Amino acid sequence: MLRREAEVLFTLLAERYERRSTAITSNLVFSDWDRIFKNKMATSAAIDRLVHHSVVLEFAVPSYRTAKAKGKSRTSKKS
Repeated sequence: MLRREAEVLFTLLAERYERRSTAITSNLVFSDWDRIFKNKMATSAAIDRLVHHSVVLEFAVPSYRTAKAKGKSRTSKKS
């Protein structure tokens, strides 16, 4: 993610913090979010704002998109 995109995401989370509901999906666990923000303090602040007063739903199931992409990849290799 580009620095500007990370700043926009952080601003969105900060602006909505304790004002509106926010739903986010990610295939990254929180410990890997430093790959998004590139700054440990910004990462911690973003996660803090996101999970405060929240319900975190974690689904430990295979990714439908990954399975579908692998299926397409196999099909294209056979052609």
